[in-house]
Amino acid sequence: MKQSSRLTQALGSGLGGALVLNILHETVRHLRPEDAPRMDVLGKRGLRKLISKADAPQPDDDTAYGLTMLGDLVSNGVYYSFVGTGKVVWWRGAALGLAAGIGGVVLPGPMGLGEAPSNRTTQTKVMTVAWYLIGGLAAAGISSAWSKSRKR
Repeated sequence: MKQSSRLTQALGSGLGGALVLNILHETVRHLRPEDAPRMDVLGKRGLRKLISKADAPQPDDDTAYGLTMLGDLVSNGVYYSFVGTGKVVWWRGAALGLAAGIGGVVLPGPMGLGEAPSNRTTQTKVMTVAWYLIGGLAAAGISSAWSKSRKR
C-alpha cells in the first residue's frame, strides 16, 4: 500500500473513532446527566484557560461548546489515527483507547480542569474509560474494514 494511502486510512479511521466517541459522550450525557462523563465541560474549561492566557475575549457558551466539539474531533481524530494500518490495529486501538480513558480520569485534576466531569462517581470513571476504549476499537474496526476492502 502506498504511503499516502496508509496516511489517508489512518486519518480516516482516527476521525471515525473520534466521531463514535463524541456521539457516545453526547448521547449518554443527555440520557444520564447524573453520572455521565462531561468531557465537554473539561474541553470548555481548557479552551477558556487557553483564551485567558492569550488575553483574548471569551466566547459565549454556545461558541465555546462548538469550538470544544471541533477541538475534540480534531485532537481525538489525530490521536486515534495512531491505530494506523496493519495486523495489530485491534491491539493498538485497545491500548490507545485505554490510555486515553485512564488519562481522562486521572489528568484533569492535576491540569487544573477539575475532577468532577470525569471522576465524580465510580460509574463516571468506568464510563470515561469505556467510551475512549470504544473510540479506539471503532478506529481499529474502521481501519481493519478499510484494509479488507482494498484487498478486494
